[in-house]
Amino acid sequence: MSDAKSVTDNEWRDKLTPEQFHILREKGTERAFTGKYDKFYEDGEYYCAGCGHKLFESEDKYNSGCGWPAFTAPAEGDALEEHRDTSFGMIRTEVTCSNCGGHLGHVFPDGPPEAGGLRYCINSAALDFEAEDK
Repeated sequence: MSDAKSVTDNEWRDKLTPEQFHILREKGTERAFTGKYDKFYEDGEYYCAGCGHKLFESEDKYNSGCGWPAFTAPAEGDALEEHRDTSFGMIRTEVTCSNCGGHLGHVFPDGPPEAGGLRYCINSAALDFEAEDK
């Protein structure tokens, strides 16, 4: 998508499943432990399900036990944007795709210390996976 931030809601609805639309465009979330990538550990790369922008690499994925796919870092420094989120009476840091603005999940400061201490907690429905060529 060349100018993914200017796509209309109707265009997103035509492209995405209802669950993907709810998560990526309405800042929803999937239930814990239900996403297809929660306990998925194949080698490859993760892309935004909305626009195809590269977000994470499998080498940075780990089992945090939180119920959603967890990563220690984005694939590239500018893959994500961070925003203050005060919904549900909490203060959190939301992460969105830097290309289309789609909601991905949140980042927390409780990740593995040896990997920088961050846990990117991401909705599976916001991701597409491409296996590494063997």
